[in-house]
Amino acid sequence: MNEKLRVGILGGTGMVGQRFISLLENHPWFEVTTIAASERSAGQTYAEAVEGRWKMENPIPEAVKNIVIMNVNEVEKVAATVDFVFSAVDMTKEEIKAIEEAYAKTETPVVSNNSAHRWTPDVPMVIPEINDDHFQIIEAQKKRLGTTRGFIAVKPNCSIQSYVPALNAWKEFEPYECVITTYQAISGAGKDFSSWPEMVENIIPYIGGEEEKSEQEPLRIWGHVDMEKGEIVKAQEPVISCQCLRVPVLNGHTAAAFVKFRKQPTKQQLIEKLESYKGFPQEAKLPMAPEQFIKYFEEDNRPQVKADVDRDKGMGISIGRIREDSIYDFKFVGLSHNTVRGAAGGAILGAECLTAKGYITKK
Repeated sequence: MNEKLRVGILGGTGMVGQRFISLLENHPWFEVTTIAASERSAGQTYAEAVEGRWKMENPIPEAVKNIVIMNVNEVEKVAATVDFVFSAVDMTKEEIKAIEEAYAKTETPVVSNNSAHRWTPDVPMVIPEINDDHFQIIEAQKKRLGTTRGFIAVKPNCSIQSYVPALNAWKEFEPYECVITTYQAISGAGKDFSSWPEMVENIIPYIGGEEEKSEQEPLRIWGHVDMEKGEIVKAQEPVISCQCLRVPVLNGHTAAAFVKFRKQPTKQQLIEKLESYKGFPQEAKLPMAPEQFIKYFEEDNRPQVKADVDRDKGMGISIGRIREDSIYDFKFVGLSHNTVRGAAGGAILGAECLTAKGYITKK
C-alpha cells in the first residue's frame, strides 16, 4: 500500500480504545490520525486524557501523545478527518447503534468492537478466518443506508474465539451439540486488579448477557448470506449450551468444551484439521494475521494463560487436551486473548480483510 489509510478511534480513551492505539503503532497500512471520545476528554491531548489510567503493557505511542481529542458526537467534523473508523465507544446499545450509523452515513466505514449491531440483519459479524464471505452483505446494507462507501462491520464476542475456530475446523465431521464453560479474564469487563480488587482470589459465576452471546453468536457466524432478503440467516447447529464465569486472570479467555459429532473423527484427525486450518488472512498474508491460526498443544497442562495467551502477538488460538468423553464424543480446552484477538486485534484484522477486498479505500 503506497499511502496509509487515515484511521479514527471512537472511544479511544477506554481500555479497548487503548488496545487499538497500542496495536496500530507502526501498522503498515493504517495510521491513527484522529481520536474521538466523550465531551469531557475533548480538547485534551491524548497523553493528558489517559494520564494515570493507561492500562497497556507498552507505553503510549509517541505518534499519538499530542493528538488533540475530538468530541465523538461531532460526527461530521470527525468523519472529515479520516478514511474509516474503529468504534469502541462506551454508550448504551441504542446510542451506539445511532452513532455508528451516523458515521456510516458520512461515507465513513465503521469497524466496530461493540455488540450493538451484531444482530442487525445486514451488518456482517466476522471472524476473518471463518466467514469473510459475509462481507458481501455490505452491498445490501449500503442500499439501506443510502451510501456508496459507508457501512458498518462488527467482530463477535470475545469469549467465542476460544472455541468457535476449533469447531469450524471440524465442520466436515458435523458437530451438532456442545456444552461449553468459559473462564473469562477481568479485562473483558474493562478492568484490571487495581480497579476491581474484589476479583483477587475470587470467581464470579455470572457475566450479564454473556451466555446468550456465547450460544447464539456462533450460529450467526456459521449462517449464510441471503442477498435477496438482504440479511445473514443464522445456522441451526451446532446447538450450544454455555456457562460463563469471571476468573482472577487479567488477559485470556479459556473454554472447556464437550462436543458430539454426527461423523466420528479420530483424535488425530481432529488435531490435523486444527493444525492445517487456514483462512483468507493467512492466504493473503494480512499484517495482523497469525501465521498459524490454531495451534494444538500435546502437553497435558497446556494451553495456559501465562504461557500461551500472547502466541502470535495475541492473535493465535490455542487448543489442547483433546480426548474422548464418556458422555459426549470429545472434549477439549481452548484459549484466546480477549482484548487482542477477541477485541481490538480482531477488529483490525477485519479492517485489513475489508481493505484487501476493496471495501475500505481512501476517501
